[in-house]
Amino acid sequence: MATDYLEEKEQRGPGGVRKRTPMAIAMTIGSYVILTIAAFGMMIPFFWMLATSLKPLSEVQSGHFLPQVWKFSNYSEVLTTIAFGRYYFNSVFVALWVTFGQVITSAAAAYAFSRLRWKWRDRVFLMYLGTLMVPGLVTLIPNYWMLTELRLINTYTVLILPACFSAYGTFLLRQFMLTIPQSLDEAAEIDGASHWQIFWDVIMPLARPGVIVLAIFTFMGTYQSFFWPLVMIKDDYLRTLPIGLLYFDSSYGRETTLLMAASVMAMIPLIVLFVVGQRFFVKGIQLGAVKG
Repeated sequence: MATDYLEEKEQRGPGGVRKRTPMAIAMTIGSYVILTIAAFGMMIPFFWMLATSLKPLSEVQSGHFLPQVWKFSNYSEVLTTIAFGRYYFNSVFVALWVTFGQVITSAAAAYAFSRLRWKWRDRVFLMYLGTLMVPGLVTLIPNYWMLTELRLINTYTVLILPACFSAYGTFLLRQFMLTIPQSLDEAAEIDGASHWQIFWDVIMPLARPGVIVLAIFTFMGTYQSFFWPLVMIKDDYLRTLPIGLLYFDSSYGRETTLLMAASVMAMIPLIVLFVVGQRFFVKGIQLGAVKG
């Protein structure tokens, strides 16, 4: 043990800072090189989309990556060809309401499944979690019939209300809340706090990284949702962006340049959301991955 201590001490420089061996430095550099190449490879489709959005239609099949003639008017043409602003508003409006509703319902359910003690709690949670194994296509016809009977088809409600409840969101926040010490609940109860006060004033602030992760996932998933709005919406003024973009890919031909320009503009909210919430996203994934 003394020999190991002396060898370790020799590997440390001034101030006790551990020296890095040439092999460790080479492995670090190699890791960064591999990650950079992988990141660049993943970005190529986005670069191609951006470049194609600035080309004339005649250059799409030319084989040139960059446009020979830069056509910035593709973006303004998108705005005049379809009701892009309306579709944009519908997508953001629906995504915001679904995100708000899903965060509230998932957080409340996660609190009940992780902090409260009641009979058959774990069994009910497993049954609820089991709904994730049921494919959405299996329940599509019953859901459509039920929503038709409730006269909710072709409304904002049909896009928002069913999506406000998520077994995955409940599971994610439950796992995160399990990492919060139970002693905080007991201390709050001794001070006379109710379950609602514990949930809102104690648990929710500590679960903020997990809540932000769920909000990011929910917004991105709802904003990009295609099949559900396609089935449930008939009127043009209620369509979301993924459905509106079908106009550029029809039996009359594919307007690839306009489709790519519209896709670039549609990506802006997702990029901004991820950049703003990246710090909480990484922290929430790390802390929610294990049970404390």
